[in-house]
Amino acid sequence: MVMRGKSARVLALLLLMSTWNLVCAAQVNTRDLQQDKTTGRIILTAGDVSMSPQDQIQAGRKYAAQVAQQMPVLPESSPVTKYVQALGRRLALKAPGYKWPFEFRVINQKDINAFALPGGPVFVNLGTIQMADESELAGVMAHEISHVVLQHTARDAGKEQTIQTLGALGSILAGAVFGNTVGGRLAQLGIQIGASGIAMKYSRADETEADLLGSQIMYDAGYDPYAMVEFFDQLAKQGGPGVPQFLADHPNPGNRAETVRSAIEKFPRKQFARHDSPEFVAMKRVADHMHAMTQPELAQYQKTHTADPNASQPVNTALSDVMPSGNTSRLDRDAYSIEYPDNWQVYGAQGSSVTIAPQAGVSQNAVAYGASVSSMSTASGTSLETATRQVIATLERENQGMKAIGSAERIRVNGGDGRSVDLTGISPVRDANGGQLAERDWLVTLQRHDGSIVSVVFTAPQKDFDALRPAFEHMLKSLRLK
Repeated sequence: MVMRGKSARVLALLLLMSTWNLVCAAQVNTRDLQQDKTTGRIILTAGDVSMSPQDQIQAGRKYAAQVAQQMPVLPESSPVTKYVQALGRRLALKAPGYKWPFEFRVINQKDINAFALPGGPVFVNLGTIQMADESELAGVMAHEISHVVLQHTARDAGKEQTIQTLGALGSILAGAVFGNTVGGRLAQLGIQIGASGIAMKYSRADETEADLLGSQIMYDAGYDPYAMVEFFDQLAKQGGPGVPQFLADHPNPGNRAETVRSAIEKFPRKQFARHDSPEFVAMKRVADHMHAMTQPELAQYQKTHTADPNASQPVNTALSDVMPSGNTSRLDRDAYSIEYPDNWQVYGAQGSSVTIAPQAGVSQNAVAYGASVSSMSTASGTSLETATRQVIATLERENQGMKAIGSAERIRVNGGDGRSVDLTGISPVRDANGGQLAERDWLVTLQRHDGSIVSVVFTAPQKDFDALRPAFEHMLKSLRLK
């Protein structure tokens, strides 16, 4: 099964965020923001950040370079890129706090999405530009700039958070498995890339803060702050399975319009021009005539642009090289603890998903033998059945050839209720003739007392699964939820 990140073969899980109390209408008071009662200005407060600004800048630049390698980023000579860079600079000048070295680029992708990496790189999809007017585009970019200013990814690194993994091309986080410091930290930040694009995971509290600070940046830069929430509301009305990637990665914190209105009602009155500038109109004319890549086209692009001939694969791995020892070690996490063979290794130990596997069973972009353990938050009232169906559907969608064998069945794990289902897939292990072997995956999901989900996927080639089953069963029996 493909490993979505060198830190682990991360499960492609749906983000089910728990409910969050909205800021009161009278006064903004979030984790990292307050509002001056007299002037109405948004004030940054000290947050708990686990990475220094320089580490964030280094990490963001490293990752941005790899995004440019794997995604169809428009050249800096493009009129679209030039306009976005000018707009980004205008907005960034109004951002408070530390002066981050912002960089702005455009990805030739149809999906409506934008994301900011720690330290300053901001990427906007061409599809977003084709859909938005000038003020709406400014709102999207001000929102992403705010995530950087508030250091959301760096502040949340090391906390239990859900990482949604996209695509089937594996990791681009160089060195994350094998000890590269920056790569390992990036893996903690919930940044993933694949055939569907980029996923940046934020909480509802993060989204509210980005809305509030983004609205002030827009106001100061001369754009109507309501354009931001109007655009988000416009996206939300699409609904259904075709929800824009931007909303999938940025959970709706509630009544955005009311939150922004309460935040800026004390600002001095200002008239905002909602007509597009001549510069935007000229750029938009170019953008609208460009062909933005669909997800299938992007997947094909990545296949032809990201192949690594030096990437190792567990070709013809001998079963004796991956067999577990008779001794065990224990991994303790916030959500669970689990025993595993002491001759296997833990990859991605700081993220919300880890892979436990023998070194011979893991390559740079795939795991052939081992187990993946993930924790995810759920919305209040989400049942274990619903969460399990979503995990199965996502695994099937994001892994070529993977299919569940029947429906999930009830299982008892240490007295707790769980669900179990077998899946088949295509193993990265190849036979003597170079053909790919069939893979067997065993998914088990459990629900913690707070409603969150812990899931485990045990993986091996079909021909070797029974030999590893006793070790897999011991790991499951040792699993303790907290």
